[in-house]
Amino acid sequence: MSLKSINPTSTTAWKNLHKHFESIKDKHMTTWFEKNPSRVSEMSIKWDDFFVDFSKNRITSETLDLLKDLADEVQLTDAISKYFGGEKINKTEGRAVLHTALRAPKNAKVFYDGENVIPEIFQVKNKIKHFSEDVISGNKKGFTNKSFTDIVNIGIGGSDLGPAMVVDALSFYKNHLNVHFVSNVDGDHVNEVLKKLNPETTLFVIVSKTFTTQETLSNATTIKEWFLQHAKQEDIAKQFVAVSTNIEKVEAFGIDNQNIFPMWDWVGGRFSLWSAVGLSISLAVGYKNFETLLSGAHKMDIHFKEAKFEQNIPVLLAFLSIWYNNFFKAESEAIIPYTQYLNQFATYLQQAIMESNGKSIDREGNKVNYQTGNLIWGEPGTNSQHAFFQLIHQGTKLIPADFIGFGTSLHGNQDHQDKLMSNFFAQTEALLNGKTKAEVIDEGTNESIIPYKIFEGNRPTNTILIEKLTPESLGKLIAMYEHKIFVQGIVWNVFSYDQFGVELGKQLAGKILKEFTENSDAKHDASTSNLIALYKSMR
Repeated sequence: MSLKSINPTSTTAWKNLHKHFESIKDKHMTTWFEKNPSRVSEMSIKWDDFFVDFSKNRITSETLDLLKDLADEVQLTDAISKYFGGEKINKTEGRAVLHTALRAPKNAKVFYDGENVIPEIFQVKNKIKHFSEDVISGNKKGFTNKSFTDIVNIGIGGSDLGPAMVVDALSFYKNHLNVHFVSNVDGDHVNEVLKKLNPETTLFVIVSKTFTTQETLSNATTIKEWFLQHAKQEDIAKQFVAVSTNIEKVEAFGIDNQNIFPMWDWVGGRFSLWSAVGLSISLAVGYKNFETLLSGAHKMDIHFKEAKFEQNIPVLLAFLSIWYNNFFKAESEAIIPYTQYLNQFATYLQQAIMESNGKSIDREGNKVNYQTGNLIWGEPGTNSQHAFFQLIHQGTKLIPADFIGFGTSLHGNQDHQDKLMSNFFAQTEALLNGKTKAEVIDEGTNESIIPYKIFEGNRPTNTILIEKLTPESLGKLIAMYEHKIFVQGIVWNVFSYDQFGVELGKQLAGKILKEFTENSDAKHDASTSNLIALYKSMR
C-alpha cells in the first residue's frame, strides 16, 4: 500500500496551530525561560553521545503538543512503518526507499518484492571490504605493478556529494591514499585534477547508476583518453572500477566485470553513500571505519523508528522546521557546524533536503496551497560569524539555525577548542537574548549610533552537541537529517524521493548542445537565442 494523501492544512491540528501561532508569534523566548526554570530539561534530548537542546525556539509545550497532533492526523507512524518495511513509497517511480537497509545488521530481514535484501547487501559489502583492503595494503596494484597512491571518484549529485562530504569530514581517520573528486562537466575542473596525478598509481572509480549521466561519462571519457596516452586499452581493466547497474555499458567502456559494484533501484542517489557509492569512503578511511559509519546510521534508524515523538530527534527537528516554514513563513535554514571537518556538510544537505522536498504537487497530483521545502545554506563557525551572521542577528529575515558542535577536539588542542566552543555557545545565547537599548546605553554608546547596536534577539536555534566527531557519530548525524527530510515530506504530503525537477534542464541542454556540434537550429526565446549566438561567436 502507498502512503496516505492528507492535505495538512485540512487537519484540525493545522487549524489549531494557526490559532496558537497568532497567540504567541510576538512573544519573546526570554520570557518563557524566566517563567519556566525547567524549560531546558523539558526541551532537550540526551541520546547516546548526542545532546539536542531545542529550548531556544519560539515554541511552548502547547506548540509541541499541537505538532504531535498534526503528526498523528497525517498518520506519520503508519508512514514510518511503510518506509522501513519496503513498501513502494516512491510511488511516482514505483520504488521502495530502502537506504536504511544498507546499514542494517546481517541478521536483519528487510523484504522487497517478497525477497530479503540483506544477504545481497552483505555480498556487496564483502566485495567492498576485500577490494578496499587489497588497494590499501598494496596487494592490488596498477598496470605497471606499482601500488596505488591516489583515488579519483567520478560522479555527480549523490554519486559525488555524499562521498566527498564524508571523506572530508573523516579526514582525521584517513590512510595514505589521497582521494580526489571530479563532478562538474567543466573541463577545467577535470584537467586541474589530472595535473596532480600519476596514471600508474591512480585508481579511478566511476559512479553512475545508469552509466549514462552526461557529466560523469564526459569526465570518465576525458580521463580514459588521458590514461590511454600512458597505457594500453587492456590496462583499463586494472585501473578503472565502476559502481553501476548498467553492466553492458560498463564493460563496453573497458572495465572488467570483477570490478563492477552493483546498485539497486530502491536507493535514491542522494541517499546512496551507504551503498557501493561509498567505495571511495572505504578506500579513504578503511572498511572498518566505513562499517562504523553505517552502524552509527543504523543506531539513528532504530531511534527514529522506536522513540516516542516527544523524544524523537528527527521528528522534533522536522516539527520545528515545519513550524517556522509554514507559520512564521521563514524560507531558509542555516546549518552551522563548529568544526572545519564539516566544511561540506551544508552543501551535502542542500541536495538531500531541497531535491527531496522542493515539490509543489501533492501525493494526489494536486498543486499544494502551502509552503514546502526549505532553502538550506551554511558554513562552519567561526568563519560564518565573519560572513553572514550580521543578517541572522540584525536582518529582517527570520533564519532558524542548527548549531552543531563537538565536545572533544580530534587533535587535542584544548586552547583552540575552548575558543571555538565559547563562540558556539555565545552565538546561540546572543541570538536568544539580543541586546536591549538600556544595555547599549549602559556601555556608554554615542547616542547617534544607539539604534544600530540594538539586537532584538528572539532568533531561534537548535544546539546539537556531540561528544566527538567519529565515523559512528557522523553516521548518526547524517541519518538524523535523512529522517527529518522524511517526516517533513509526510507532513507536507509530497513524494520526497523522486527528482523530476532536475530533468527539464538536462533535456534542453541536449538540444542546445546539438546546435554547437551539428549546427542544428532549434526554437528558443529571444534571450536564449541571443546567448547561444553570442557564445558561438566566442568559441
